[in-house]
Amino acid sequence: MDFAEIILVVIQGLSNPLGMIAIAGVLGVVLVILAFLIIAGRRPDPLEKLREDARKGPARSSESQAQLRSSTNVAAEKLERYATFLEPQDAEEMSSARLKMMQAGYRSKNAVRTFHAIQFALGMGLLVVGVLIAIINSATGEVTTTNMILTVLVPGLVGYYGPKYWLERRRQARQEEITDGFPDALDMMLVCVEAGQSLDQSILRVAQETRAGYPALAEEFEIVGQEVKAGKDRVTVLKDMSERAGVADVASFVTVLVQSASFGTSIADALRVYAGEMRDKRVMRAEEKANVLPTKLTLGTMLLTVPPLMIILIGPSVYGIYQTLNGTNF
Repeated sequence: MDFAEIILVVIQGLSNPLGMIAIAGVLGVVLVILAFLIIAGRRPDPLEKLREDARKGPARSSESQAQLRSSTNVAAEKLERYATFLEPQDAEEMSSARLKMMQAGYRSKNAVRTFHAIQFALGMGLLVVGVLIAIINSATGEVTTTNMILTVLVPGLVGYYGPKYWLERRRQARQEEITDGFPDALDMMLVCVEAGQSLDQSILRVAQETRAGYPALAEEFEIVGQEVKAGKDRVTVLKDMSERAGVADVASFVTVLVQSASFGTSIADALRVYAGEMRDKRVMRAEEKANVLPTKLTLGTMLLTVPPLMIILIGPSVYGIYQTLNGTNF
């Protein structure tokens, strides 16, 4: 079959109703891409930019100018044009998105923008792939409307929700790592404090020692130590750490340290008591997983053992009854 015959087959496939649906899908994708390019190529109004800077204040204006002068990342400059399209415009939604990215370990100022760009690119790319597959299927044979819609929509949905699933899984894995390593970090911090080091020095030493086993926890402690060195208030730094981690144990630890500093009690005593509680909680979590294990094994045993056993026990009898009904000997 030469190229002309292939084109003729494709045209014949597009002449049916399903082919028209595929054409409409392709045109929709093309229109979305064109709208995206138009938005990207539109130059911002200088007067509108001045009004926005005036509303946000001189500090924000000077910060944006410094960022524009010092920006050397080409990818970030390209994504800057799509900021209104790729970032939530509501301040509360933007803050929540940044918090999720930080809890997943992505601390770049362009993390939210990059995530939405990847999400849009994968969604549109796989949607185009689904449309092409639908066109090929409609050209080579009869395809139902349901199969056509599923072929077009399923890849697009996978491309759109795949990054969200990846981000949530990474966030959960990071929180589990922090939870697992936190009792050991508290024990090490208690040893450092009792040895005569300050709390800030203890935090930096714990970050250095736990980097090999628990890099996420070490990163959080290192950020706390560096921010305190820079002169930021310790209570604010600790509260920021609890928000970035998103773990209940870390939030309780921050509350203990804040209360200890407020009431003037010994930090070593507070760490000793809380470290003991964290060890007990880790033991209870291990016991909980051990208690759940028999239930999971029972379900697996029922699914994998009972059906073969029933086939072995009842199979010969069923076969004998079948032979008897057919009038043959077993």
